[in-house]
Amino acid sequence: MSESNSVMKIALDAMGGDFAPHTEVEGALQALNESPEKIRIILVGDEKKIEQELKKHSYNGNEIEIVHASEVITMHDSPNKAIREKKDSSLVVAANLVKEGKADALVSAGNTGAVGVASIFIIGRIKGVSRPTIAAPIPNERHSFTYISDAGAFVDSKPHHLVEFATLTSTYLKEVLDFPNPSVGLLNVGEEESKGLKFTKETTELLKKTDLNFYGNIEGRDIFKGTVDIALCDGFVGNLLLKQAESMISFLRTKFKQFAETSLWAKLQIGLAKSAVKKALYDADVNNIGGTPLLGINGITIIGHGSSSPKGIKNMILQAFRAYKANLVIKLKEAIEDEHQRTQSS
Repeated sequence: MSESNSVMKIALDAMGGDFAPHTEVEGALQALNESPEKIRIILVGDEKKIEQELKKHSYNGNEIEIVHASEVITMHDSPNKAIREKKDSSLVVAANLVKEGKADALVSAGNTGAVGVASIFIIGRIKGVSRPTIAAPIPNERHSFTYISDAGAFVDSKPHHLVEFATLTSTYLKEVLDFPNPSVGLLNVGEEESKGLKFTKETTELLKKTDLNFYGNIEGRDIFKGTVDIALCDGFVGNLLLKQAESMISFLRTKFKQFAETSLWAKLQIGLAKSAVKKALYDADVNNIGGTPLLGINGITIIGHGSSSPKGIKNMILQAFRAYKANLVIKLKEAIEDEHQRTQSS
C-alpha cells in the first residue's frame, strides 16, 4: 500500500522553536484546519505545557496526540553531544517515532544542527546517499524560487556529493513542487568552465555525465535572477548565501524606519508604500515558505527557523504533507539508485 493511502502522522517537535510550545500548538491547529486531507499531529514535548496551550484554543478533537518528553535541546547545545546525552528530548523522541514507523515525518523549528544529526543518525539515510542536503528556497525575479543545495547540512563536500545533492533536489522539485525539468547551475566565480577551483571543475565534469538538466556554471547574481532552479554549492558557501538572503528583510525594515524618522513627509511616504512593499516581498518572508527539507533521509524531515510564527509552523507541516502525498522518499530512493547504476555503467 502506498504512503498516500493512509492518514499521515507528523511528529512535531513542540519544544524546538524560540516561542515553544505556543507557536507549535497554534501552528498545528492551523495546519489541521487548512490541510486538504485528514492528518494526525503528534506534539512531542512537555505534556503539561502543551495541554495548557491546547486549552487556550478550546481544542477537543482527536487529530492531535501528545507524547511526553522531559528534555529540550536548546539553540546553544552542541548537536552531536545533545543527541547523545538528551535521549528524552522532544527532538530525539520525535525522530525515534519516525524511525519506529509511528510517524511519517519529523518537523522541527529547533536547533538546525541537532535536527540534522537526529535525522541522519536516528532516522537514517537512504541507501546510496553518502550525504543528505538541505534545499533552501530563495525568491527570484521570475516569481519563483532558486533552491540552494546544499544550504548547510555539510561544509566539506566533495564533487560526487554535489552530484547527489543535485539528484536529490531535482527529484524533490519535480515530484513535490511540480518543476517539470529543474535546471541545475554550479555556483562559481564565473560562467567559463576554465574558472574556479579544482573542486568546481571536477564537479562540472561529473555533472555533464548525468541525466540532470545541467546548465553549467552560474554566479551569485544568478540566484536572484532565477537563471536556474537549483544553485549547487558546498554547504559552507550555501549557508552563507542563505543567511545573507534571510537578513535582507530585516535590513530593509531598518532602512525604511531610518528614512521615516528623517521627516513627517518621509513617514507619510513610508506609510503609503507599506502595503505595496509588504505584498512585493511576500515570497521573502520565511513564514510564508515554512521550512526547508533535509533530503536523503529515510523519512521526511522539515527544518524551520527558530523564530517561526504559527503560520511558519503551519506551512512546515503542510510541506511535510505534500512530500508524503508525493511518495517523496520512494522517489528519492529510485533517483539515487538510477544515478548510481548510470555511474557504474559509464
